[in-house]
Amino acid sequence: MTQFIGHGRVEVVERTLRDFSEFKELNKIDVRRQLAHEIIGIAFGFFSPLKGFMTFNEVDSVVNDMRLPNGILWPIPLVFDVNETNGIKEGDVIGITYMGKPLAIMHVKEIFTYDKAYMAEKVYKTRDIKHPGVKRTLNYANKFIGGDIWLIKEPKFSHPYTDFWLTPRQHREVFERKGWKNIVAFQTRNVPHTGHEYLMKYAWFAANGSEKVEEPKTGILVNVVIGEKRIGDYIDEAILLTHDALSKYGYISRRIHMLSFTLWDMRYAGPREAVLHAIIRSNIGCTHHVFGRDHAGVGNYYSPYEAHKIFDMIDEKDLIIKPIFLRENYYCPKCGSIENEMLCDHKDERQEFSGSLLRSVILDEVKPTKMVMRPEVFDILMKAAKEYGFGSPFVTEEYLEKRRKIFDLGDY
Repeated sequence: MTQFIGHGRVEVVERTLRDFSEFKELNKIDVRRQLAHEIIGIAFGFFSPLKGFMTFNEVDSVVNDMRLPNGILWPIPLVFDVNETNGIKEGDVIGITYMGKPLAIMHVKEIFTYDKAYMAEKVYKTRDIKHPGVKRTLNYANKFIGGDIWLIKEPKFSHPYTDFWLTPRQHREVFERKGWKNIVAFQTRNVPHTGHEYLMKYAWFAANGSEKVEEPKTGILVNVVIGEKRIGDYIDEAILLTHDALSKYGYISRRIHMLSFTLWDMRYAGPREAVLHAIIRSNIGCTHHVFGRDHAGVGNYYSPYEAHKIFDMIDEKDLIIKPIFLRENYYCPKCGSIENEMLCDHKDERQEFSGSLLRSVILDEVKPTKMVMRPEVFDILMKAAKEYGFGSPFVTEEYLEKRRKIFDLGDY
């Protein structure tokens, strides 16, 4: 069902089908969580114009040219990998289950192989197995199935996810009700410190332009990435609840701030993933997107602002969302405020927002100064640790093994 205009001039298409009575008779494949997330994302239009998983020509075009064969900008291949096809042939309609429950159907266009090491090198600019995206790619099965998908079972999200789940259509409906003309997307996979607040507020002013602030026409959408977690990451529930606390306690007005999430297992692809984030947020109705230092990067595989530079190579017609590029910020005790290297000259006195230092303080359950993290944010972080993280605000082996389900498919 065609809903909206997405990135460039691409239509956002929902791939949902509420009834498929022959599902029990189909050959079926049970998928892991990553593929379930991507099926849901494709079905609701987060990954428009994709209508399913990529064929060989689509993968090859994206890997080499960062475009689909029809010329539409697309930076990262989405592939459906399988070890065995179990008699499935091109042209078949198959059933897809997740944790044994019906999720979707797929029309099989093509079954193919692809050089995974080559894919990794082109997408991530390295073959180093220490890069999480490379590791994920090399761990794919040896066969891929390309074809369109339709969702037959809507996910039912558990608390606290249910409070923040919106489809692209629902995002746009909310923006319209709020009267927002400009929507600034803020990408995050972390609990917020005051440096994040600064970035959001600065971006709001950049996007708002000359609009009257009495009746705000610009809003900030914090769109949290929910997906595969690594040991030491913040737990998903804490990320959602602490970002919600910023407006709940008035640090950013609810008139201009809202929160949602996208199901996506981060690839840490740096500049290419920055482009993908822009496409996703364009599909849900955002007009601007914040890109900070080392956006979607990991380790030292990309230069600090490589995710900024890639947009110099992209024409406006290919991506209508407007990037807002922000530099690294820090707290300047002499200015008594949050600054960046362009705004003050007190280089020797800066106090940087060190993620590792902040994590060590949190692990000791020491409340950071309010100039680093709001006290209410810290309190909610500690509460989420007890309620969802088995005592820790960070991902542990126990959390990965016993965490609550993000969503369930119910009975069919």
